[in-house]
Amino acid sequence: MSGTDETPTVSAALLEIIVCPDCHGSLDLTGAELVCQACGLAYPVRDDIPVLLVDEARRPG
Repeated sequence: MSGTDETPTVSAALLEIIVCPDCHGSLDLTGAELVCQACGLAYPVRDDIPVLLVDEARRPG
C-alpha cells in the first residue's frame, strides 16, 4: 500500500484517455488526486489506481 507522502504513479497513456465521469472534462494529476479541469471534481488515486467514481470525488470549494 502506498504511503500518504508518496505521489501516485499514473501512466501518461492512461492520462491521455481517461476523462471525468461527471462532465467528460480532462483530468490532471495533482498530488494524490486526478482533478477535472472543467468542473473541478477531484478523484482519489489509491495504490496507483484512479478511483473514478463521482460518489468518491471531492467537490471543489
